[in-house]
Amino acid sequence: MEITVIDYGIGNLKSVTKALEFLGCRVTLTSDPDKVTKASKLVLPGVGAFGAGMENLRKLDLVKAIQDAVALGTPLLGICLGLQLLFDESEEMGNHEGLKLVRGKVVRFPERYDIRVPHMGWNALRIRKPEPLFVDVSDGSMVYFVHSYFPVPDDPSVIAATTEHAVEFVSAIAVDNIFGTQFHPEKSSKVGLKILQNFVEL
Repeated sequence: MEITVIDYGIGNLKSVTKALEFLGCRVTLTSDPDKVTKASKLVLPGVGAFGAGMENLRKLDLVKAIQDAVALGTPLLGICLGLQLLFDESEEMGNHEGLKLVRGKVVRFPERYDIRVPHMGWNALRIRKPEPLFVDVSDGSMVYFVHSYFPVPDDPSVIAATTEHAVEFVSAIAVDNIFGTQFHPEKSSKVGLKILQNFVEL
C-alpha cells in the first residue's frame, strides 16, 4: 500500500514515516500539491504551532490540494497538529483559519490548578463510536500525547474518542473519509501501530 505523507516543513515526519514503513507501506514524502491531490491515502502529521503550520501549507500551495483530495474521497489522517489543522480555526496565539474540512475550533486547555499544560505522556482512549480506525483496539487503550490545544467539533457525531486530562477532550475524530488523532499513534507502541494499520487497510 502506498501512503503519501505531507511534508509542509513542520511535523514529526521521521517517526511517522518509519512506523508506516514498518507496516510494509511504500511511503511518499512530498510537498508537491499535484502528488497530494493524486494520492491514494494521505497523512498530515504535525508538531508545533497552528499558525505556522497553516502559513507553511499556504506557501506551498497545499491548502487547496488537500481540500481537493478530500473532496475526491481520498482517506486523510491528521495527527496531533495535523488533526487540529483540519478544523475551521484555532485560538492558539491569536485566531487562525484552518483547512475548514471539519466544522469547529481548536482551544487551549483551561487555566486551572489541576491541569498540567502541556498534556504530555500516556493516557487512556475512551472510544465513543465504532470506527474502522479502532478495529481490534480496546476501549481504555493507552496512547501517547504531547499537546496544549485540542479540537471542539461543532457536530458531536464526528467524535470517535475522548480522553480525560482533568477535563474531557476530543482525542480522535472520524467523518466520512477524514480521520484524526490528537495523540501520536507512531509513538503509541502496539496500539498506535494497530491504529495506523487500520488506516492503511481502509
